[in-house]
Amino acid sequence: MTDKNLPTSTSNRLKETSSPQSLKSLLPFGVFLAIFLGTGIVLSLQGAEFAFYQLPASIAIIPAILLAIYMGKETVNEKISQFIAGAGHQNIITMCIIYLLAGAFASVAKATGSVDASVQLGLSVFPDYFLLPGLFLVSAFLATAMGTSMGTIAAIAPIALGFVESADVDASLIAGCIISGAIFGDNLSIISDTTIASTRSQGAQMKDKFKVNFKFAVPAALICLAILAANGVTINHEASQELDVLGFLPYIVILALALSGMNVFMVLIIGIVLAAFIGMFNNDYQLATWVSDINKGFASMQDIFILSLFIGGLSELIKRQGGLGALTSSIERLTNKVSPNNKKRASGIGIGALAFCCNFFTANNTVSIIITGDTAKNLAKDGELSPAHSASLLDIFACINQGLLPYGAQALLLGATLKISPVEVVANAYYPMILFFVACFAFWRITKK
Repeated sequence: MTDKNLPTSTSNRLKETSSPQSLKSLLPFGVFLAIFLGTGIVLSLQGAEFAFYQLPASIAIIPAILLAIYMGKETVNEKISQFIAGAGHQNIITMCIIYLLAGAFASVAKATGSVDASVQLGLSVFPDYFLLPGLFLVSAFLATAMGTSMGTIAAIAPIALGFVESADVDASLIAGCIISGAIFGDNLSIISDTTIASTRSQGAQMKDKFKVNFKFAVPAALICLAILAANGVTINHEASQELDVLGFLPYIVILALALSGMNVFMVLIIGIVLAAFIGMFNNDYQLATWVSDINKGFASMQDIFILSLFIGGLSELIKRQGGLGALTSSIERLTNKVSPNNKKRASGIGIGALAFCCNFFTANNTVSIIITGDTAKNLAKDGELSPAHSASLLDIFACINQGLLPYGAQALLLGATLKISPVEVVANAYYPMILFFVACFAFWRITKK
């Protein structure tokens, strides 16, 4: 029987499901998280590098899928059909194709020298006494243009190591600047996998999500820049290669086209072609190499591509068994106690908390967004929250948590490159900390009745 205290929209949604609400149906998600997190903890205790990334999430989820199939009441054929229907949902397939194109663009841009040229050109703009804020801004720009915090860190960290070795500067402070800028860009980028996952799962337009995100991210970035500038650290730096202004062009073009409202498929295809032409003009980039780099870009997205399909199928099974409805209702009851007279605010709190907590267990902001996407969409509908706002909250709070996890890939890579503890990296990650409070305050204000 439907709970009389549930919102009308929730009641209507529950009538559409084929099974009654059941938190027990969420057990497969629990198994997935337990396997993924448990393996990371065990390997960490054994001293393995990147312990939480040794077991691919696309493998860890397979036992959870088998359990969900076992728990269903229909025939095996019917349950497998449900799984395939979920994996083949339009949003999931669209997301996967965009992942492939984004991977190809990143691979071609790196191979043609655009990444290195952008870093060198960006750093050359800033004077020595402003290089800490400069590192943040360059990281932010590159992550926004590339759509990947890891790719940004991999490009800038070796240069940062040179700063540490040649100047009397705290390595953890340098690391904090880089991870802060990388998280800013990853969260704001229109080709980031986190943006793709959040907008597709919530049915939001990328430019609308960007506009909402911008209101949260930019004030936090300005506060972070002020703190970094107030440190008064001076770092001597000279450009290590001849500056290549053309290296900026592919990134500028895709950002401009995406913000103009052009279809993201066309944006990425144009970016891939433009980066290749610039490579041919500057570095005798060959057609055969271009094809190979595109294939490498596709391959780099294999794990997230497969995981998205699997999570889409698993979510459909759990939804049919009443698990997502039960989770949504539970979160609604909890958040309504926090904000009983404001449904929109209560939904936002639930979405942010869900993304933040899920990322704590997965240590992957994209994975956490994909897992929580359906529940967040239901919460947004019940709270009359726009798709752009729900997508922004999902992305923001998953990225905040990712930037503060000492066992997250970003902190681990920076720690290994700069030869410091990942804990020291996140201790100086000012931007995610500031963004948490700015986002909470701003959302509280905009949902004020």
